[in-house]
Amino acid sequence: MNSLWRLNKYLYKYKGYLLLGTLFTVISNIFVIIPAQLVRIAIDYVVESFSIYQLYESTALGDEARSAFLKFIFVFGLLILLMALLRGFFLFLVRQTIIAMSRLVEFDLKNEIFRHYQSLPLSFYRKNSTGDLMARITEDVSRVRMYLGPAIMYGLNLAILFPLVIGYMLSVNVRLTLYSLLPLPILSLSIYYVNNMINERSEKIQRSLSGLSTFVQEAFSGIRVIKAFVREEDSATEFAKASENYKDKSIRLTLVQSLFYPLILALVGVSTIITVYVGGLEVIDGAIGYGVIAEFILYVNMLTWPVTSLGWVTSIVQRAAASQTRINEFLDESNDIVSTEELAVDIVGEIAVKNISFEYPDSGIKALKDVSFSVEKGQALAIIGTTGAGKSTIANLLMRMYEATSGEISIDGRDIRKYNINSLRSQIGFVPQDVFLFSDTISNNISFGVDSASAKVVEKAAKDADVYENIKGFPNGFNTRLGERGITLSGGQKQRVSIARAIAKEPKILLLDDCLSAVDTKTENAILNALKLIMQNRTSIIISHRVSSAKLADKIIVLDDGMVVEQGSHDFLLSKKGVYSDLYEKQTQANESMEE
Repeated sequence: MNSLWRLNKYLYKYKGYLLLGTLFTVISNIFVIIPAQLVRIAIDYVVESFSIYQLYESTALGDEARSAFLKFIFVFGLLILLMALLRGFFLFLVRQTIIAMSRLVEFDLKNEIFRHYQSLPLSFYRKNSTGDLMARITEDVSRVRMYLGPAIMYGLNLAILFPLVIGYMLSVNVRLTLYSLLPLPILSLSIYYVNNMINERSEKIQRSLSGLSTFVQEAFSGIRVIKAFVREEDSATEFAKASENYKDKSIRLTLVQSLFYPLILALVGVSTIITVYVGGLEVIDGAIGYGVIAEFILYVNMLTWPVTSLGWVTSIVQRAAASQTRINEFLDESNDIVSTEELAVDIVGEIAVKNISFEYPDSGIKALKDVSFSVEKGQALAIIGTTGAGKSTIANLLMRMYEATSGEISIDGRDIRKYNINSLRSQIGFVPQDVFLFSDTISNNISFGVDSASAKVVEKAAKDADVYENIKGFPNGFNTRLGERGITLSGGQKQRVSIARAIAKEPKILLLDDCLSAVDTKTENAILNALKLIMQNRTSIIISHRVSSAKLADKIIVLDDGMVVEQGSHDFLLSKKGVYSDLYEKQTQANESMEE
């Protein structure tokens, strides 16, 4: 339960809903008890009055006695109906307060988790899978809401109804009360165990269904491979096995669920039989009237669901506590990448990297070892190296996605840690290697980094990125909606839209992280020609494993195994006959072979 204490701030925030819900629960339960008392009075009246009525039945007063008798019964019926309507109205108000409160808390909690997710560093997302992050903000929050809504509502109902009913029953007849309530604790424990079995089997079904869905998704995504290798039969057989597993688990759950209501009805029936038997003995002894038996049967039925719900509520609370513990694990994660001085100033674009080393905290891989370089305002630097050389790590450090293990990065002569992080990133145009476009219009994708970009800004960015004519060729132009991850566009178009998005915010530093790796030579040349214009008067860093990208740079550094092995101009490095020269010759020969 300790983990659930974290939710108290929300209960305090919405205390008005909780207090009103408690008040409405008390009132609704009063209107539950009154009808039972009316039934007892009515039955006792009927029993006592009927013998009197028989005396007058054959006399002149018979009709009047019958009329008075029926009128009295009719009034009782109307009163019982009125009590039921009033109870229904206040139960409606209970749900409109407590259940509404749980939905409001669910809304706030999801927003709190999402905001916290957004504030965490990139290392957090390397350690945790997307599926786990999604599960905690959806399934776990839903379980917590069940605690804040139904569990609190039924718990309050039990806490209020039980003492009211039991207190009154004891005041009428202690012996009958004890006997009539005898099966209820057994009922509560039975429901608790049955409900735990249902929850356990439900979770197994969810896991089985998740596996089934993943299998189907992979089969449909890889349908070309399946058909190319003629594995349709094998795929169908594997699906049948997974479906059989899901079916068996579902049938086992149905078997347990089928015990639920028979168990309730059986124990309620036992309680009713005991009440009638013991109550009959009490009537014979003259301790109570006939109406008390009917009243106690109604009370037993009133207490059946609250007592039954005790096992269910206990199970909900346990599951909510487990889910809140999982949520708290992420909420307790902190972002160690913070600004020391929160400087929010315009940058010029002078970059100096001194003796930077970096080790990934999650894997322990040493990505950079004592790397140093500098870039003047308006200059272009190319960082060349093979896969795993540490090129993208430099981009992440410049964006402050990670903190360097040692060394110093400065921009305009100031330590990068002094800058306000949002201010710094807003002045860097970043084009990632793995282009990600949102399922939105092309216009909104290009203006993603700008708060209120006009159509002119979007069009200019598209023209600068040499993608304007392609976009205008679409039926809906800039209002064309892209598919998931920009699937509607070709590889080159996606890259250029990504470049347009980076330059739409007029960045002082342009950071291109191997963004031409997925395009052919012809498309690469077209994008490089567009970049010549874009890079003018901007500090640019071109990260690539292709030496052809380096032709735009004023200076080149070559990385190998996280260390700078060469640096200088294109011509200087070619004349040096080192790593850069070897890469240049190999890639040039490969391109010539492909063209042939």
